[in-house]
Amino acid sequence: MTGPAAGPGAAPGGVALDRASLMVEAREVSRTFGHGSAAVHAVRGASFSIRRGQLVALIGRSGSGKTTLLNMVGGLDTPTSGVVLVGGRDVSAMSARERTLLRRSTVSFIFQSFGLIPTLTAAENVGIPLRIASTPRAERDGRVRLLLSVVGLEQHMNQRPGELSGGQQQRVAIARALAVQPELLIADEPTGQLDSESGRQIMRLLRTVVASEGITVLVATHDPALLDLADDVLSINDGQLTPR
Repeated sequence: MTGPAAGPGAAPGGVALDRASLMVEAREVSRTFGHGSAAVHAVRGASFSIRRGQLVALIGRSGSGKTTLLNMVGGLDTPTSGVVLVGGRDVSAMSARERTLLRRSTVSFIFQSFGLIPTLTAAENVGIPLRIASTPRAERDGRVRLLLSVVGLEQHMNQRPGELSGGQQQRVAIARALAVQPELLIADEPTGQLDSESGRQIMRLLRTVVASEGITVLVATHDPALLDLADDVLSINDGQLTPR
């Protein structure tokens, strides 16, 4: 991955990267909310790239612009200026429908709040994206069982969220995000509601997911103790990426 100093498409030593190896490229991306004196510059001129198969941490305090940057990479928001590429496709130029399709096939999100449906079992929650994709039942059931095994919850597949710990619920959310085999997994403070040990377990699990599923992970966190599990780190402060 390249940091803010190297510029997109260049390695830290200034050597050009093969763009086919890049999952994410951001080129001078900015996002401003409001106008005039009331304008809020949430992200300012962010440039970076992430290679396929990396786990990259985005660190910054609350309000630093982490979520806004993640939303632009994942197609939940569009930049005021600049370009965002995911898998070589210009997300910043996509229509709303194209961004929706991107999130169904290429990008998955994990949020701090888990977002599980309380009346459904762990297996049923994981299977939701596969139902939306009209995946045949036998294939769907096999994929759900595999993913719950990957996250260590195969024995809890028939339990509902209220019967699981916070760490277990987040594991179900991770399995659900992996259901449609995305190329990019974006995690916004996935350990924010967990104790420190559960948080480290979730980060270790994301590390495992990178290897077992062959995907790229971009995870936002404000916990410096989790950074040693990442391949590389982006630091954001007041909307600007800063060298580490």
